[in-house]
Amino acid sequence: MAPTNPPVPVRPTTHDEVAAAGSEVIGGPVGRRAAVGRGWWHPARVVVLVMIGMFALGMVQKLPCYTDSWVGGPTAQYTQACYSDIPHLYYGRGFADGLIPYFDRIPETLSPDKAFLEYPVLTGLFMEVAAWLTPGGAVDPGPGQLYWLVNAGMLLACAAIIAACVARTHRDRPWDGLLVALAPVFALTATINWDLLAGALTCGALLMWSRSRPLAAGVLLGLATAAKLYPLLLLGPLFLLCWRAGRLRAFGSALLGAAGAWLVVNGPVMLLAWEGWVTFYAFSEERPVDFGSFWLILAQRTDIPLDSVNTYATALTLLGFAGIALLALRAPHRPRLAQLAFLVVAVFILTNKVYSPQYVLWLIPLAALARPRWRDFLIWQAGEVLYFFGIWMYLAHITGESQDGLPVGGYQLAIAAHLLGTLYLCVMIVRDALRPDHDVIRRAGSDDPGGGVLDGAADVFTLHRRVAASGRGVSRET
Repeated sequence: MAPTNPPVPVRPTTHDEVAAAGSEVIGGPVGRRAAVGRGWWHPARVVVLVMIGMFALGMVQKLPCYTDSWVGGPTAQYTQACYSDIPHLYYGRGFADGLIPYFDRIPETLSPDKAFLEYPVLTGLFMEVAAWLTPGGAVDPGPGQLYWLVNAGMLLACAAIIAACVARTHRDRPWDGLLVALAPVFALTATINWDLLAGALTCGALLMWSRSRPLAAGVLLGLATAAKLYPLLLLGPLFLLCWRAGRLRAFGSALLGAAGAWLVVNGPVMLLAWEGWVTFYAFSEERPVDFGSFWLILAQRTDIPLDSVNTYATALTLLGFAGIALLALRAPHRPRLAQLAFLVVAVFILTNKVYSPQYVLWLIPLAALARPRWRDFLIWQAGEVLYFFGIWMYLAHITGESQDGLPVGGYQLAIAAHLLGTLYLCVMIVRDALRPDHDVIRRAGSDDPGGGVLDGAADVFTLHRRVAASGRGVSRET
């Protein structure tokens, strides 16, 4: 068999007006005869290097807290917008005292409201490994800061994996990875918590699926779900698209791999430390209305009964998922996997009772694959940047003695900026799914380069009603 030539990378400066305008800083759009993607400077490597540079800038942004604010008082870490959960939980969840997550009960003196670690098992293992690598005792800087630094190094590896996977998922569009690498909120939120671990595993799963390796994709998705709950949502779009394309066997392999990997990680802890293991799931269910959600705006402006929010939020989430299912089965052309993956995670975020600023990390890689347009991506990122600074200024306002910072009304506007930006991107993606001529990937002639076994597959089941060629009556495809 004759060797096939690798796909020629799409040049964003010739297809995206914002990318073309931005390229003027480095000399303008790439020339027609330029050799792109050859030698060591492969686009994926460039994307990873850019990611490393942006991640380093994000660490510099946390420098005021690293030197003092994490230990110098509660307000400064908010006014300087450099807060991170990592150093606080090093002490507050017993890692500094050598406690084993899920197995050892946390003393009330360390954590009055949490008897066990409230994170999934694989994230708990990640935190424990970082604790093993952190020097203890009287060191300068203190162990809490060193624990953050160790975690930052491990999270940097996760960020590089995310960038590489996004750059390689669509073979002919590696430069779309720059959307992730240059995302300002990615750098700002990367070391707030441990969300990048699940993100790296999820992006690895999407890469494996794009290479038509459903079992490997399922294993990585199961591991991702063992680190964070949201990757489980991607099984829904996979099922719907495989059902429509008649590829349920591939979905079955992915489901088997996901269930097996999740059980391998969680099973031992479930059997030996049930009370510690179940803490995360009980905490997620019982968590009250909190920062960042539109439920908080309703609670602050109306008399909505807070004990009913769980019911309302669940109903609204299920309604959103039903709409996505209808889109998957009724769209004139089968939606791309990345489009539905973004939508299902976005619905979960928009209807949730809480929105922590690092949750944006769940969506950034999916957005780069679902809607690789710089204009829309930057509009969405602008709203997220406003929210990032808004929440810290609001926390400074409610915790500081001088009441400086952002009052309630201003914080509600920051929440609205986040909600409207995410909704805007959702609307653009739904439009692309309903009208593929607006989808920049399908406009170039591709079907679903990230779809793996779905790419180019014919529909065997659909709810779409199409007018017959004769113009008399309507035929239903099944």
